[in-house]
Amino acid sequence: MQAILAAARDAAQLCRLVQERYLVASAKSSGAQTEPVTIADYGSQAIICRALQAHYPDDAVVAEESGDQFLQLVSDEQRGQVLSLLAQVLRAPVSEAQLIAWLDFGVNRSAARTWVIDPIDGTKGFLARRHYVVAVGLLRDGQVSEGIVAAPGYCNGAGALFYTRDGATYRAPLAAGAGERVSVSQRHSIDEYIAVQSYERYHASKSRMGRARDYAGMGAVRLLELDSMEKYALVACGDADLYMRLPREGSTYEHKIWDHAAGVALVQNAGGTVTDLDGGPLDFSQGETLPNAGLIASNGAHHGRVVEAVQRVLAE
Repeated sequence: MQAILAAARDAAQLCRLVQERYLVASAKSSGAQTEPVTIADYGSQAIICRALQAHYPDDAVVAEESGDQFLQLVSDEQRGQVLSLLAQVLRAPVSEAQLIAWLDFGVNRSAARTWVIDPIDGTKGFLARRHYVVAVGLLRDGQVSEGIVAAPGYCNGAGALFYTRDGATYRAPLAAGAGERVSVSQRHSIDEYIAVQSYERYHASKSRMGRARDYAGMGAVRLLELDSMEKYALVACGDADLYMRLPREGSTYEHKIWDHAAGVALVQNAGGTVTDLDGGPLDFSQGETLPNAGLIASNGAHHGRVVEAVQRVLAE
C-alpha cells in the first residue's frame, strides 16, 4: 500500500497545482444530470492507476473517469496542460497514450481485489476552493477492506492523508511523514455530539436529516457542513460523531461506490459503524452503484437511535 499512499499524495499535489493555474471545468453527463469535471480529475486518476499498474497489475479497477471521456471532453490546450503537470509531479515525461492507458487500467476486469477510485471527490468544492479529497478504496471479494483519503482542505488547509492498515486507521501529514493511529470519538453524551453533512444540497435532503436529528434528540448538536468524503474522515478520527445521507423525497439518485468505499473503510477500521438507512450493511458487490438509498456513519454510541429516527422520517 505504500506505493498507493505515495500516489495519493502526488495526486493531491497535482490537484493543488491545477487550482493554482488551470481551474476550469468541463461538463459530463451522469445519468440524467450534468456534473463538472476538470483536468485534475484525469491527472489524479492517472497517477493512482499508474501506481496500481506497476504494483498490482492483476487487480481490477472501478474508477470515475475514462480515456474515452478524456478524449471527448478535454481540449487540445487542456491536454497539454495536464500532460505538463503530470510530468512535473511524476518527474518524467508523459505521453497522451500513456495517460489514456492509465485512465483505463484494470476496467472491466474480474478479480478478487478491486480498487475503487474517485480522483476528486467533491469537484464542486474543488472548483470553489472548499473541501475535496482524492479517494482510493479496496474491495476484497466485494467487501470494503482498505481506504485512502487525501484531504488537502483538512484542518484549515493544512491537509492530511488518512489511510487504513492492519485493521486500524491512521492520519498523516499530507506532504510527507508517518501516520498516527486514530479512532472514532468516545463521546456518548448527545450534548457533546458533533454532526457533519454535505455542503451541497442536490444529493441529500437537509430538511429530512434535520428532522432525523430532532427525533433522535440531537436537534441542538453542533453541525458542520463540507464537501466530499472528508466527512467520513472526520468521523473516523473523532472530529465528528455522526454523518447521515438521506435522499430527497422522490429522488432516484444512485450512489456510486467510488463516492463511499474509501470513507467507509476509514470509519469501520477506526471502530465506527456504517450502515444503510435500515441499519444493514452497504452493498458494494453490485457494480458501480450502491443499491442502498442512503447511509449513516457514526462513532456507534447512538447508532440504533439514529436508525430509528431515520425510519420515522422516511415513513412520513
